[in-house]
Parts: sequence; C-alpha cells; structure tokens
Amino acid sequence: MWRSIASNALTLLIVALFVLGGLILWGRGQYEGPGPLADAICVQVDRGSNFLRVSEDLAAEGAVSSASIFRMGADYAGKSGELKAGSFLVEPGASMEDIVNVVTRGGASTCGTEVVYRIGVNRLSALVRELDPTTNRFVERVEFEPGVDETPPLYSEVKDEQDTRYRIALAEGVTSWQIVTALRGMDVLRGAVEEIPPEGALAPDSYEVRKGDERADVLAQMAEQQELWVSAAWEARDPDLPLNSPEELLTLASIIEKETGVADERPQVSSVFVNRLNRGMRLQTDPTVIYGITKGQGVLGRGLRRSELRAVTPWNTYVIEGLPPTPIANPGRASLMAAAQPADTPYVFFVADGTGGHAFAETLDEHNRNVARWREIEAERASQSDGG
Repeated sequence: MWRSIASNALTLLIVALFVLGGLILWGRGQYEGPGPLADAICVQVDRGSNFLRVSEDLAAEGAVSSASIFRMGADYAGKSGELKAGSFLVEPGASMEDIVNVVTRGGASTCGTEVVYRIGVNRLSALVRELDPTTNRFVERVEFEPGVDETPPLYSEVKDEQDTRYRIALAEGVTSWQIVTALRGMDVLRGAVEEIPPEGALAPDSYEVRKGDERADVLAQMAEQQELWVSAAWEARDPDLPLNSPEELLTLASIIEKETGVADERPQVSSVFVNRLNRGMRLQTDPTVIYGITKGQGVLGRGLRRSELRAVTPWNTYVIEGLPPTPIANPGRASLMAAAQPADTPYVFFVADGTGGHAFAETLDEHNRNVARWREIEAERASQSDGG
C-alpha cells in the first residue's frame, strides 16, 4: 500500500515538474517573443513609480500580453529595482524584454516633449515640439525668440515637467561670441562662462543637454567635437594643399562657410581660395572684412563701404597677404572637408549669380562679365522693390 502511494506521489511530482517546466518555457516565450503592440507608443514613467504601475499601464496600452509576466521577467532579470523616470518610445512588436531594457537603461528620454534652442547667425529661437510615436516625427507646438518675444505659457509648463528633453542646435557659421551670448540667455543652464572660446573652436552640431547643466561643460563638449572634426579633415587633406597646420585649415574652412550657403558649392569655393593661395593672390573675400569690423559680435546688417574694403585690419584679405590670423566663424564638418579636399578647378574668381549660388570664372574678363550680370540683377530687384 505504501509502495503504491509513493509511486503515485512520484508520478504526480513528475507530472507537476513537467507542467511547471512547460509553464516556465511558455512564460519565457511570452517575455522574450514579439509583443502585441501594433503601433509605437510613448510610455511615461513618473518619478517614484514602480513596475506594478508601469506593467498595468503597458497592459492597458496593449503593449504587453500579461502584466504579471512582465513584472516576473523584470524581477528574474534583476531589473525590478532599476526603473528610470522619463518618457520612452516603445516600438511596434517590442517584446517584454525589450520594454524592460528601455525603461531601465537610463539616459535621456526617447520621446515626449523636447525644447530645441536654435542658435543661428541672425537669431536665437526656442522651439517646443513633441514626438508623435505613430509617425516617429516631431510636431511643433510653439516657437519664440527668448528675450524678444513674450514667453509662451506652454514653454513655462514643459520646463516644469521632469521628462522634458533639451537640445541645442548650432547653425554653421555662427561665431563663438554668438554661441556664448545665447548660452548665457538659456534659463535651463547654469554657471558662468569666464571667457569666450577661440573663434572656430566650437562645432556647429546638435547637442542634447539636461536642465541644470553647466554652460562651461556644454562649451567643452562643443570644443571636443570640433577638435575631432578638424583632426579628421587634416588627416584626410590633399597632400599638396598650401596649408601648414590644422589651424590654417580651420581658418580657410570658416571663410568657405561664410561665403556660401549652397552645400554643393563648398568644394568649388575652396578651390578658388586654394588656387589664389598657390598663385600668391590675395583672397579678397568680404566676410573677412566684416569680421574685422564686428569681431564676430553680431551681424553687420548693411553693405560694406569702399573705405572699409581698404581699411587695414588683421582679417581684411583685401589688404593682407594669405589667410587671416584666426577663423572668422565656426565652420561645420562639410566646410572643413571642403577646405581639406577642394575641387580641382582653374577658378580664381566668383560672384553671386542671383540664385543663392555663385558664378565662377578663370579669367578677370569672364569675372567682370559675371559681375556686370549680378549688378543688373541687383538693379532689377531694387526697381521691383521701389515699384512694389
């Protein structure tokens, strides 16, 4: 009798173990396999939240098939105590394991509201936008000029939200003075800037920052990025360039940056300056004259006078030989590469062509004809403006 009871108990135990093993395998498949989410969603994890609340929110959104399995999987992976506050993008079909990794990884939020501070040559603007998870595109909510426009209520609201992200976008060709002035006016940053970084030392790029970051640390990140770009361009330079150092390449790139806003033209513009340097010709470029007047502190806002073209400053390439002593702006990566690898052309002249680009010429006669056409375009535009 006891033998029979023991045998039956053993059988039940074996069956139970098989069932338990099956349940574990099934649960693991549920945890690691593709999830039911059809469209991307933005999951918000509040400060002080827990996996119970998050799992229930995810189940309600249709992102997980079982809140319990989600929690058990996170606990088994040792991540139940690593939940991070923020707004996180959950992709369609994301597994429970993927979602656990997303909400415990840390770092900046990956969706939700973002404030972008755009530092341009002519203005600073602040843009509040939100990521639409279904299209993975940003929807612009409001834009204004800090210090000029009245602060929109929405901007004040999102600044108080813990998961708002912040980004600084530098336009190519801004000066170091413009960047520092803009950073000083950003109320989400703190700390003093003791001195303005050297011209050309900051990379025009997009930088994610956090509320309360030190301005000096943000500038250091920009400088580090520019060092990498300059180093890469110098390493990739054409061997016969008439440049003696990375600093000279940076200076040439800054002139290219200020001369053209047409990306495809940069190598051609570079070739004009390189050809002039090789021939011992003065560069004779207006942006260097402007920099000698403004020192990069703002925009001139008017045309150059003849007396200014003749005025002696360290940057005026109408009167000095070769390159100016410093860059005249912060050039972007494309201008650095254009300076390092100019197009192979015979051009030594260029002038605006009325389309936003330039007309290039090899001879002075051809250049004079291009200038005459540009003067006609200017006169026609002035006449239309007066008539309108």
